[in-house]
Amino acid sequence: MALLSRRLLGTALLGASLGLAPLAAPPANAVLGGAPVPAARYPWLAAVGSPIFFVRPSGQFCGGVLTAPDRLLTAGHCVSMFRSVPGVLTVTFGRDDLTNRGGETVTVKSVRVHPKYRETSFKGETVSHHDLAVLTLARRVNRPSAPLGAPGDARTGEIAGWGFTSENDLFNTRLRAARVPLPGDAACRRAYGDSFDPSDMLCAGSAKADSCQFDSGGPLIAGGRVAALVSWGYGCGKPGYPGVYAKLASMP
Repeated sequence: MALLSRRLLGTALLGASLGLAPLAAPPANAVLGGAPVPAARYPWLAAVGSPIFFVRPSGQFCGGVLTAPDRLLTAGHCVSMFRSVPGVLTVTFGRDDLTNRGGETVTVKSVRVHPKYRETSFKGETVSHHDLAVLTLARRVNRPSAPLGAPGDARTGEIAGWGFTSENDLFNTRLRAARVPLPGDAACRRAYGDSFDPSDMLCAGSAKADSCQFDSGGPLIAGGRVAALVSWGYGCGKPGYPGVYAKLASMP
């Protein structure tokens, strides 16, 4: 699957419906090779979306992690086109399945994208650099914040999201999680060459477990802490091409 798939196939459509200039959508990712998990396992994890995005239940197109009672961290490519219209975005906590009601939904008051956010390309696909954004919520939520921290010497991590379970799975709506290997910067550089920047990216995943479409902005957990967010990648579970994640430490 192209990078576009890790991100959000529908943001361009959503932007067009709002009369916004179309953006090249970097990849979104969903959890391939994982298993369903309850949302209560990650009380700080949110589905980011918009009620006018009809392609997905509850309008979900990305994930995000709560870092303060009124702050959510997500991928920059997920929300960069909505900086002028933040009110169309929503975040929903506590929903195991996107088709169910329940959980807690809050609208977004403002969008701040990393000041160094930019896009390049790899094999014709969009690559996001400094792929982070902070959403300020319209009200505070009474939930624990995500534990944040560098992966250290961890060799494996955990990913979670509501995205595709394969490149051809268009209909998964369940929250899923999977264990993924952390192959290290050298493996990332072999896969992506100069498109991989270790100063703000790290890699995770394999042909057996990876993130995929509609997982962008979701967490990579290593050593019990959220170390990075799903950003981009060449396909989902494609041999030799692990997923690429935005390091949280790069957000000013």
